[in-house]
Amino acid sequence: MTTDVAVPQSGSWRFAGFVSVPNWLSGYSRAWFRADAVAAVTLLAYLLPAGLGDASLAGLPPQAGLYACLFSGLLYWLFCSSRHTAITVTSAISLLIGTSLGDLAGGDPARYWALASATALLVAALAFAAWIVRAGVIVNFISETVLVGFKTGVALVLASTQFPKLFGLKGGHGSFWQRTGDFFSHLPEANPWALLVGGGALAVLVAGKFFLKNRPVALPVVIAGILVATVAQLDERGVKMLGNVPQGLPPFQFPAIRPGDVNELLPLAMACFLLGAVESVAIGRMFALKHGYRLNPNRELLALAGANIASGVAQGFPVSGGMSQSLVNESAGARTPLSGFLASLLMVPVVLFLSAPLRNLPQPVLAAVVLMAVAGLFKPQAWRRLWSFGVGEFAVALVALLGVLGSGMLRGVLIGAALSMLLLLRRASRPHVATLGRVPGTDSFGDVALNPENEQLPGLLLFRVDSAILYFNAEYVREAFLEALAAQSPPPRVAVWCLSTTPHVDLAGAEMLSHLREELLRRGVEMKLADARGPVRESLKAAGLEAEFGPIRENTVVSSVVRDASR
Repeated sequence: MTTDVAVPQSGSWRFAGFVSVPNWLSGYSRAWFRADAVAAVTLLAYLLPAGLGDASLAGLPPQAGLYACLFSGLLYWLFCSSRHTAITVTSAISLLIGTSLGDLAGGDPARYWALASATALLVAALAFAAWIVRAGVIVNFISETVLVGFKTGVALVLASTQFPKLFGLKGGHGSFWQRTGDFFSHLPEANPWALLVGGGALAVLVAGKFFLKNRPVALPVVIAGILVATVAQLDERGVKMLGNVPQGLPPFQFPAIRPGDVNELLPLAMACFLLGAVESVAIGRMFALKHGYRLNPNRELLALAGANIASGVAQGFPVSGGMSQSLVNESAGARTPLSGFLASLLMVPVVLFLSAPLRNLPQPVLAAVVLMAVAGLFKPQAWRRLWSFGVGEFAVALVALLGVLGSGMLRGVLIGAALSMLLLLRRASRPHVATLGRVPGTDSFGDVALNPENEQLPGLLLFRVDSAILYFNAEYVREAFLEALAAQSPPPRVAVWCLSTTPHVDLAGAEMLSHLREELLRRGVEMKLADARGPVRESLKAAGLEAEFGPIRENTVVSSVVRDASR
């Protein structure tokens, strides 16, 4: 069997037949193990409540969340390039599952669970396909502006599902607005015991966030909630409990779904994949910059694929990198992805022997844990930053927020993706253009609008486009050039088009330059090109522009063209 050895990089791995070996593991130091083991225990304390709470959000039994965290963590570490990202169930993806599968399942809990597991496998297939074509760059197309609005919408939707549990009310159905209306209309019917235990748990969690930052406060709160419910017999006082959590490991199998279900699940899987990929890469990039190592976005896609395969065949649901869990992992001293693997191993005895006591966990306490996690999605400072940057950016985030609240999670994430692409196209279709003038005392030329002291030379128009010139912005660029030409007084004899900040010109852009030259000749204005670099120069030559503009050389800089035109 042949061996294909990849060039070692931070977080890279080597193929030995079909067995992958993480590069960081081959250079693992014994001194790191203690830090990784301590981080694993701390991480476990966060993963358990997260697994239980997010399973509830997804509309699944609590053990589904434990299975997802356990088995995804056993595989994720083998492939990831991030040393600190923790793979887990997340509130956003869990709610996406919980609000999307009800109609397709038709009220059958077993079918609902199978569809959720099948979604994880579809997410794995999408992530693997993206890794094959090295599509890690796609996550950069979802703007942070859209994510701010989307996450805030997710936080509000999540809160609308948990506040009824916190107050001991029956959960509402329908959209965010319907659930919110139901909650306030039934508020007088709140169970005081549920509010007492849930509000107390929430108060402790809030205090822990301020005074015990990055400490596993949620686990002691869950344990205390179980003890209080058992001693005070809260179930007899109308407080809902979590209920039975089956003990033991799940059967490993592919979910039993119908052939036509794949097409129905594909939009949901694409939304989950998009969310998971963006979140995982963003988390990994943050830690890579902080600790000075390289993150490979494509490797994160492969790790996401492996984690979701494990979750899907183990009766879990889609997983991704979790921000709060990853922060806990890193702040607890994790040195390598081994901490996540160890945390998953430690979860095995919990699933095998300790799941029975969870039946007495009060639902209001679990709601408090979820609400505390939800609070991390809402960031007022991000909204203030958008407002100070520009009304346009703020409006885009607001549209993403309203998309989630008005159209639901699934359509909301697709609206966010579409908005990101529209933003990109809008910016690219209306690039910045500049009329140039000579910087006093130099042979350099700069934007007159930004620096009015730059001297515009009589009889010359110096024009620059600060972007690629492509088929969808060529007409805008042409009109901007003609406006700059019309603004010159007296009319110029020579127009110089500077290409120094233009990285690419396609055929439509080259033809626009050719047609513009002909139009200027009819007006008695000579048009010249300057500073065409590398690929741009070759593209203009391939389009035949040398026959019209003369030789397009590398050393044809603006200053030399200006000197020739001034003679």
